This record gives sequence, C-alpha cells and structure tokens, in this order.
Amino acid sequence: MMEIPVLVLPGFGNSGPGHWQTLWEGRHQAWRRVDLGQWDAPDCQDWVRTLDVAVQRCIAPPVLVAHSLACLLVAHWAGQSRAPIKGAFLVAVPEPASPSFPATAQGFSPVPMRRLSFPSMVIASRNDSFGSFEHAQRCATAWGSRCVDVGDVGHINIDSGIGDWPAGYALFQMFAQEFAG
Repeated sequence: MMEIPVLVLPGFGNSGPGHWQTLWEGRHQAWRRVDLGQWDAPDCQDWVRTLDVAVQRCIAPPVLVAHSLACLLVAHWAGQSRAPIKGAFLVAVPEPASPSFPATAQGFSPVPMRRLSFPSMVIASRNDSFGSFEHAQRCATAWGSRCVDVGDVGHINIDSGIGDWPAGYALFQMFAQEFAG
C-alpha cells in the first residue's frame, strides 16, 4: 500500500528545528517540506505558484499540513488551482487585521471565505496572538472545515512550549484516517 504524500507548509519565517512541523517531518521520510521561499517577506501569489508546483509533482494527491500564514496560503491556492489534494490540516489560522500580523506579508488579505473542495480541519487556540479564536471559527465555517478547539496554547509553535505536540499529532492521525485504505 502506497503512503499518501504529505506536504509540510510552514508559515512566516519557516518552522525551525524545535517546531512541531519539523519534528513530525523527521518521523516520516516520505513527508516533504515545501520551500515557499521569501520566509520573512512572503508574497501570496509567489507562494500559491510554488505550492501548485509542489502539489502537481506529487505521485498522488497529497495531504497538506499548514501552520499559520500557510493556512491562508492554502485558502488562496484552493481558489486558484485545480490540482487535487486529499485534505488540509490547518493549524493556527492568523488574522490579517491582528496587530501581530507580519507587515512584510503581502497579498494574504482579504482571506478567501469560500468552501474548500477538499476535507479540512482547522486547529485553533483560544489565546493565539496572531488571530482570534473567533476568526479561526469564521474561517472554518466558511471553508467547510471541522474546527477543533485546543484550549490555550498560544500560536501553537515553539514559543508555546508544546515540543512535538503529541495531542496535535493524534488529531492529525485521526484526520488522516479519512484517507487510509
């Protein structure tokens, strides 16, 4: 049985060595991080094109594992591409109106608020400084995503102190079970 491809999509600044995305990627040789480039001054359309190429290069429709700004990337990409994916696991959706939103991130606003054509799960923290829980819920509703409240875990990153985030990995495994077999 072939393993479903997984594309790891870090957010602003990339995901460093202690980030859960990096740690999860280290567990799976077949997972591939997409080098979106311009990590500190991203342009949404550049990232959309890069993601589209990465999806089309997969041997089968992949699952996307997105963090932060990459969640908005997935929403923008979904409205512009016909490339098939199995689903998207979207963690810590940021809010462009937030004072913490990176000023150098261009083209991510307005956030597309249309139903995604693939299964998706939004993972949201109640005290995320980059986006309110209510914003994440609105996005999840608009996108047709299941929204999972993980409590008070900040931006669900290194600064949150969650390490390899076992609870999140369990959620991912549950989500990925939809595509097994």
